[in-house]
Amino acid sequence: MPSQKIFATPQDAEAAFYEALERCDLDAMMAVWAEDEEVVCIHPGGPRLVGYSTIRDAWQRVFANGAKLRVRVSQQSTVSTPFAMVSTLMEHFATLDDKNVSAPVAATNVYVRGALGWRMVAHHASPVPPNSVGEAPRILH
Repeated sequence: MPSQKIFATPQDAEAAFYEALERCDLDAMMAVWAEDEEVVCIHPGGPRLVGYSTIRDAWQRVFANGAKLRVRVSQQSTVSTPFAMVSTLMEHFATLDDKNVSAPVAATNVYVRGALGWRMVAHHASPVPPNSVGEAPRILH
């Protein structure tokens, strides 16, 4: 059962998401997510996962290796309304015992405000092709 932690702002929820990711803390991660069957998560190179329990199972597998991560975010851009925020950013990962940072991941996070504060309803992360950070897209869709 997820924590009933209240996130007063979407920025609080996003900070909690990345803190949970760095600590490989499943309970903290799922406290960020809306307890809804319409939530969606797409990990880099992975399938579209729908529903709270499906997403929980996927994060459990991600965290199973126990590696503690360092995550730095950059190039963040947000669009907000009183009840929703869309955050797009670049994620830069490294393990705590490795000084090398992996190729960046482009991510989109969507948060909505409800009775229990702000919660994540979508996370979509995609690998960024090498040497393409900051370039204009070559394919429009």
